Amino acid sequence: MFNVLKNLLILDGERLSYRSLDVEQIGSVYETMMGFDLEVANGTSIALKPSKPHGAPPAVNLDALLAVKPADRAGWLKSEYDQAVTGAVAEGVKTAGTIDDLLAALEKRIAVMVTPNVVPKGAMVLQPSNERRRSGSHYTPRSLTAPIVQTTLEPILRQLGPSPTPEQLLDLKVCDPAMGSGAFLVETCRQLGAKLEESWTAHGLRPDIPPDEDGVLHAQRLIAQRCLYGVDKNPMAVDLAKLSLWLATLAKDHPFTFLDHSLRCGDSLVGLSQEQIGAVHWKPSAQGAFLSGQQREALERAAGYRREILEARDDMPYDELRRRLDMAESALAVARFIGDAVVAAFFAGKDGKSREAARREVGSLLQLYFDKDNSQEDARKPLDAAISNLRAGRQGIAPFHWHIEFPEVFAVDALGKPTRGFDAIVGNPPFAGKNTIAAGNPTAYPDWLQALHAESHGNADLVAHFFRRAFDLLRHDGAFGLIATNTIGQGDTRSTGLRWICTHGGEIYDARKRVKWPGLAAVIVSVVHVTRGIFSGKKILNLHSTNRISAFLFHQGGDDDPIGLVENKGRSFIGCFVLGMGFTFDDSDTKGIASPLSEMERILDENPHNREIIFPYLGGEEVNNSPTQSHNRYIINFGDRDESECRRRWPEALAIVERRVKPERMKL
Repeated sequence: MFNVLKNLLILDGERLSYRSLDVEQIGSVYETMMGFDLEVANGTSIALKPSKPHGAPPAVNLDALLAVKPADRAGWLKSEYDQAVTGAVAEGVKTAGTIDDLLAALEKRIAVMVTPNVVPKGAMVLQPSNERRRSGSHYTPRSLTAPIVQTTLEPILRQLGPSPTPEQLLDLKVCDPAMGSGAFLVETCRQLGAKLEESWTAHGLRPDIPPDEDGVLHAQRLIAQRCLYGVDKNPMAVDLAKLSLWLATLAKDHPFTFLDHSLRCGDSLVGLSQEQIGAVHWKPSAQGAFLSGQQREALERAAGYRREILEARDDMPYDELRRRLDMAESALAVARFIGDAVVAAFFAGKDGKSREAARREVGSLLQLYFDKDNSQEDARKPLDAAISNLRAGRQGIAPFHWHIEFPEVFAVDALGKPTRGFDAIVGNPPFAGKNTIAAGNPTAYPDWLQALHAESHGNADLVAHFFRRAFDLLRHDGAFGLIATNTIGQGDTRSTGLRWICTHGGEIYDARKRVKWPGLAAVIVSVVHVTRGIFSGKKILNLHSTNRISAFLFHQGGDDDPIGLVENKGRSFIGCFVLGMGFTFDDSDTKGIASPLSEMERILDENPHNREIIFPYLGGEEVNNSPTQSHNRYIINFGDRDESECRRRWPEALAIVERRVKPERMKL
């Protein structure tokens, strides 16, 4: 423990001070932590230096490496740990007969700072994971958050007039639906806090400032408690976002700002509205009446408790705020239970027919549950089991029913339809393509996204669905400012996101394309600002004034998809999807991913049947660089054959692919 504390407090002989710790530092910690899993070593292990400049050192299982056939060890290191070994290192690994031999061969590759000694079997190791890549998450530096928050708030503040009152400012609701460690919320807290302090002065309404706070800090504490909302599917992110806002609003003699009511854990894209919960159906047009008058009263009661939290004095005890939130949670429990059960029914089915059958079963069980003449426990048990299955495992889903979780934001009319929403939404939602979405979520997740958002496409990037969700959560004349993949204005992602928004009452008022990420990540992004309603101010596209910004992020033209040419019907428009260069043979590959041509010749000599599934490979590289468009690569293509046939007829080719292609690609 002494060593732990020493490393936390001393750096290069100097005592560290955490007093100046800010959200920027917390964000970098969060981004790093997301890149690792804590695992138990399955064998004697050692960490090797990362293969990429900003990569992480993997802990290699030396016992498992030693068990691999000597000729295949270099390929195993590449496929399992992304470690390419060549020359003397590869030869040493190949001829090693003991753990000590492996350590000697890998000596110059060992990450000594991570594992100064060999890690025994059963000990803990930090293993790099693909979680950050799978979730598309990157910490957002202030150089991006500050202008995005300012541009998003501009039309909202303009609606309040030239001199908004303190109550008008404190009534604003701003949300980040994928908040990570809270960078956007902290920046919003800063900017709205400054506006609130200005308003106190302008209207002569400055409150009594506690002695341990100044005007700026007191304003930020009020903004944090009353105006800011955030959701993230990662529980660790929720905790770090609270920490970020606590640091931004820390007062010496006051407890931490109460944030449990507004920073919540759940999947922002999986959840139902009050109307859907009442209908016991994910289709809002379906009819039902489970949210009876009694349940509506419960929701109103919960909203009342939550308003008491929002409007509480700065000196209200933390325990009292917690008690009121517990009462609100109790009032929301039944509606949340119904919503979770309906979502569980969707994810339990494999197609529309089985999902509808599961939903009907949920409806029947709910009727029994609410019928006081029956045993409520017997009806509830299968529903609780279904909800537990939905949440279980690494890919488990925690539904987030926005209208239920934040009832004070989504006031409803007599028909249960929301009459308000968030004033502004800001953030950096995750990017993920079709294959990444499929690999990182339950099987039904892509189907859920398409059921959630009408006219959406299965090929759309995940960020397009966050754009749709943000638009739906805004009040009329509200605005969002979100970072997006650079393809947000292209293809199926554009059609699913910006096209639908622009043809359903939304208007893009500020956009920047191809913005280079200011951090270490080699990412090019777009930044898009949208209002739900007509925008009356000046529009800006790529820092230039314009009269229009289309869904294509262009200064003129329409928003809808272009009409396909009849002449092109039936023609090929795309080549093969190669799920990894591990399927290829290429002597010019310098990354160690492709197999050498000599390997192809070897398996052809061993089994001539391999010629049936090995073909010349011509890609953009050859088309652009070769005047004759000649090929120098070959590729393994199993076509539509199943695994058992491939293993029986072409075992040598399959063995190469299994060594060099990531398991999730193999499944596809």
